Amino acid sequence: MKRAVVVFSGGQDSTTCLIQALKTYDEVHCVTFDYGQRHRFEIEVAQKLSHSLEATAHKVLDVTLLNELAVSSLTRDNIPVPDYQESESSGLPSTFVPGRNILFLTLAAIYAYQVQAEAVITGVCETDFSGYPDCRDEFVTALNHAVNLGLAKDIRFETPLMWLNKAQTWALADFYGHLDTIRQETLTCYNGIQGDGCGECAACHLRSKGLNDYLSDKETVLSSLKKMTKLI
Repeated sequence: MKRAVVVFSGGQDSTTCLIQALKTYDEVHCVTFDYGQRHRFEIEVAQKLSHSLEATAHKVLDVTLLNELAVSSLTRDNIPVPDYQESESSGLPSTFVPGRNILFLTLAAIYAYQVQAEAVITGVCETDFSGYPDCRDEFVTALNHAVNLGLAKDIRFETPLMWLNKAQTWALADFYGHLDTIRQETLTCYNGIQGDGCGECAACHLRSKGLNDYLSDKETVLSSLKKMTKLI
């Protein structure tokens, strides 16, 4: 019995990872983290998606202690969410939540240990991202090594989207027949708007550009995706 745990926010990337995992593993457990995020609607979105996609189980963990420590525009209502141009012009954007992926991946690994899963899957990506240090392959690899030492068990951290651009991520969802699911039902927007979002924040910009790039040349994007993955 092959089991995996998906770190699941209900956004484009984690939902695409869930869709792929459901084709790869016998059991897929979702874990969503309530960290007092600015838009708590994403928890509800994640719950609905995991149910409709028929994940084996879905656990929501209370980690609101992170909110006390991590100051970000995604954890504080009084810090405005920057638009795309503001995110590009400054260094590390205010949407970065310090320690978020450190905590999420560590707790997901403990949950994987509990349910006897062999893998923890996360949708972090180093190709199209806002410079978040905890989305880098180097970080994930290092934390995976440390967690395995601490648990005395080999739990594999998988990052299916790490080297894909957003167009290829859209192509991956389409390959599995869920382009409309991702477009209409996920919540990626930093301003908390489901579907196509606000169109102004960095997350919406990346998502929209990737979709347009994919739709304008599906054959080329899908071909490049297949060369980078095991899809046939």
